Amino acid sequence: MDIQAAVSREAGKPFSLETLQLDEPRDDELRVRIVGVGLCHTDLVGAAGALPLRLPAVFGHEGAGIVEAVGRSVTKVVPGDRVVLSFDSCGGCPRCELHEPAYCRDFGPLNYRGRRRDGSPTLSDAAGPVAGSFLGQSSFASHVLARERNVVKLPDGMPLEIAGPLGCGVQTGAGAIMRSLACRAGSSLLVLGGGAVGLSAVLGAVVQSCARIVVVEPLAARRDLALQLGATEAVDPRAGDLAVALKALAPQGFDYALDTTGVPAVVEAAAAALNAHASFGFVAIPSAENIAARLPLTMTALMLRGLTYRGILEGDSDPDEFIPQLCALHMAGRFPFDRLVQCYPLAEINQAVADQHAGRCVKVVLLPPG
Repeated sequence: MDIQAAVSREAGKPFSLETLQLDEPRDDELRVRIVGVGLCHTDLVGAAGALPLRLPAVFGHEGAGIVEAVGRSVTKVVPGDRVVLSFDSCGGCPRCELHEPAYCRDFGPLNYRGRRRDGSPTLSDAAGPVAGSFLGQSSFASHVLARERNVVKLPDGMPLEIAGPLGCGVQTGAGAIMRSLACRAGSSLLVLGGGAVGLSAVLGAVVQSCARIVVVEPLAARRDLALQLGATEAVDPRAGDLAVALKALAPQGFDYALDTTGVPAVVEAAAAALNAHASFGFVAIPSAENIAARLPLTMTALMLRGLTYRGILEGDSDPDEFIPQLCALHMAGRFPFDRLVQCYPLAEINQAVADQHAGRCVKVVLLPPG
């Protein structure tokens, strides 16, 4: 069928809104009409040509919409169901069986190959195949194909238009605090970066009843929003020596820290501000110039201070479990992630990217044509 999609044809160039052909769903697939899709940093990394997908490609991996058609073997959802789309996983490897699908043995081929597992394309134009199936969806589009492993049915009353970011950015930030680090009530937390992932971490920390939540963020508007969402302090890293500022705020050190920036100098300052037996989580994809940066840690410090450093993918989320939990919290007024969201028509994706880069919004949600 013909669909509308925002296509990346050249690395680093603007997206173009085009008509593409979407394949019909196979037995294990379903077609979803996208109502809203979040714009994530990983999409922009892909559009810059830094991921395995070859261009031209359709990115987008925080889709939410309505199921239109299902293959014969699909039993999880039926046409008419409202769903969030998340990353794909095999469902049969040891990590998937332990409800850790973000560490699926086949995560790379399933999510970054740009085609089905058998190598066949899901998207094409007059010139031939267009890379799709990005994170199991490629949802910068009016319609997508997915598998039941990477769709989650939304509860009644959950707003569909803004729900897409639950599938990646929001579950990454909140899950890092609520699942990966499992921050205990009354503890102190340092969050590096006040973007969508960092502020989702703040929301998760409030749910966890952390007593002190400090956010490091250079943009004043985001620092203000962090305080409104429950942070106890917000620090401008450009205002002086960050390590000194953090030591002054917490002389005994922080119990937990989460980096969403990938900036070595910021990470180094935070590492110096950790309490004994602290845990430091990392979710950021470093920029090209920082990709080889090393963590400021010695084996002696690790042992004598009892520190834990850990990488985190997708907030260690099992989407089938965690997304409904976040929905329930949101509908109860305890997880107001909607305050991060600003909506744009899909046709304005390039303006939305510019606005997000400039800090004029926190989390973009794109609305495909109805």
